[in-house]
Amino acid sequence: MTVSAAPVRDLTPAGGLTPAQRLRSIFAGSVGNLVEWYDWYTYAAFALYFAHVFFPEGDRTSQLLNTAAIFAAGFLMRPLGGWLLGRHADRHGRKSALLLSVLMMCAGSLIITFTPGYATIGVAAPALLVFARLLQGLSVGGEYGASATYLSEMADARHRGFWSSFQYVTLVMGHLLALGVLIALQQLFLSDEQLRDWGWRIPFAIGALAAVTALWLRRNMLETDSFERSESDRAPAHQRRQGTLRELMKHPRAVLTVIGLTMGGTLAFYTYTTYMHKFLVNSAGFDGPTAALLNASTLFCYMLMQPVVGALSDRVGRRPVLIAFGVLGTLCTVPILSNLQQVTTATHAFWLILAALAIVSGYTSINAVVKAELFPVEVRALGVGLPYALTVGLFGGSAGYVALWFKQAGMESGFYWYVTACIGVSLLVYLAMPDTRRTSRIDTDTR
Repeated sequence: MTVSAAPVRDLTPAGGLTPAQRLRSIFAGSVGNLVEWYDWYTYAAFALYFAHVFFPEGDRTSQLLNTAAIFAAGFLMRPLGGWLLGRHADRHGRKSALLLSVLMMCAGSLIITFTPGYATIGVAAPALLVFARLLQGLSVGGEYGASATYLSEMADARHRGFWSSFQYVTLVMGHLLALGVLIALQQLFLSDEQLRDWGWRIPFAIGALAAVTALWLRRNMLETDSFERSESDRAPAHQRRQGTLRELMKHPRAVLTVIGLTMGGTLAFYTYTTYMHKFLVNSAGFDGPTAALLNASTLFCYMLMQPVVGALSDRVGRRPVLIAFGVLGTLCTVPILSNLQQVTTATHAFWLILAALAIVSGYTSINAVVKAELFPVEVRALGVGLPYALTVGLFGGSAGYVALWFKQAGMESGFYWYVTACIGVSLLVYLAMPDTRRTSRIDTDTR
């Protein structure tokens, strides 16, 4: 009788790559992710300046509501992007999906850059804006699953948490760069009138050029060893089930785990990043410039935390880090937001927000690698991307709306308890799930 040896965790570089090869590929993947998120956030940052260009003359609020509706439409496309590009990544390769993702983002930015206004081409202007934003929604929705899978598979087992954390480093950096371009154009180069007339096109042009650069970098990326090995043992193309929903549903526990672990984390992330600027102005009473400075400075510090916490997970495991986020988030959300509502100094607000973001780092720094480690290679990108996009759309994307609904109803503290409850549900998932650092499906990719 033959006794099979227990699988040994591969602690060597992915696929025998040299450190330089692996670093170049991870860099190319991360830079593309940065460009994707810069382009995504640029729309929100400059909507105030281009809203009047794409819609009929009327009151400014209606124009802004139209641009906000298109922003939301792009957000709703993210699950579809997670499915389409996740399927593509599992069937045709992570590199191919990442190239397609950045190509769609580039096309969206170019369309916005060169589309004439409503006064010139009428209803075709908002129609083209919608089309461009839908392309970008598909792109950013597919980018998450493909990028998380690529970074996780490309890294070696010893440093997988560290390297995968750069997905959120570049995500936050993209947000900061969009804000930086806005501030630079406002303060140094253009008048308010020039920005409204034509200057708002500059950041979209920058995004398109940056996407071309990212496309060139990604063309030279190596495919991951996990995917390459799986190719040699696959059935003919017409018989393949890689990347299909039917195949994904064979892993219901992993799918539900992704939904559960994402729920509280994505709500906390959007509360302390995207919604925080509005909260500081509407609830804490800060003026706009001070709120923007607080938002940007805390985001910068938060960005630097990601690799530190990711590296910590490589030492102590993923589960303890997630549990720390769950426990601290459940206990501290109401006190932090209640105190933020009553602060009187920017310094006090800075430290409270930073404390909240430090807690959220327990989720954001490693959520991508945890999801990748849950699925087998044939449905990994789809399993990471689709359940995540659906959960983000439901809980993360609605964070600002729900918060403002509670405030309008005179029960603002109700939102604090809502965030707490969602983190509490995620904590139950963290307590029940295995430590994926020890049970990683990436380490058992033997095809």
